[in-house]
Amino acid sequence: MDYLTPQVKAELMNAIEDLSLSDYTENDFINIMEESMVPLQQFFSYYKCAIMEVETKFKVLNEQFSVKSESNPIEFISSRVKSYGSIMRKMVKKDIPRNLGSLEDNIYDIAGIRVVCSFIQDIYKLADCLLQQDDITLIKMKDYIQNPKPNGYRSLHLIVEVPIFLENEKRPVKVEVQLRTIAMDFWASLEHKLRYKKNLSQEKLDMLAADLKKCADDSAQWDRKMQSIKNILSEEE
Repeated sequence: MDYLTPQVKAELMNAIEDLSLSDYTENDFINIMEESMVPLQQFFSYYKCAIMEVETKFKVLNEQFSVKSESNPIEFISSRVKSYGSIMRKMVKKDIPRNLGSLEDNIYDIAGIRVVCSFIQDIYKLADCLLQQDDITLIKMKDYIQNPKPNGYRSLHLIVEVPIFLENEKRPVKVEVQLRTIAMDFWASLEHKLRYKKNLSQEKLDMLAADLKKCADDSAQWDRKMQSIKNILSEEE
């Protein structure tokens, strides 16, 4: 429960203690737990709303481009709110105070959106269009396409801030956006699965890392070639 605020944690512990000392029914206890979790649930609902805002923006852009050029730059969009366990591990790793205010100020990828595109140029076109919108604020950008990670990982990462409009307030919320091609996403998904195969010798792990890096280089060459073919076809049209 380290991801809870001290107040919420105290309420939960008091409820558990009261249950052992009283004649609470199971339903009574569930009601108390639900009431205690409201601040946490509300906090994470902000990130779900922010995901909906940014995802809608990309869907609108995709629709516009499909009408304009008869081509959809986006293959698919996926999204997620980071799990409690993942957030807690990150807070411990970064030595962040364990309260919701600190969480909001220091962890920028609680809400995440992945936009998978057909071609490399589509990635930069969509990113530019998103960042030109007057309610989007760019917090940070990391271009792992131009500068891949040592293991071969490629993607364009944006941390953006978007306002969500609630019943009585407008609230800015940060969202991480990852833009990739199909090849980049395929490689990253497989690499993520293989990374946790820890029951192998160091020699085999090193060999697999080298193989994965070669696969990343090959897929990057494939992306460049497909972009070149598309450019030639566009010129002919």
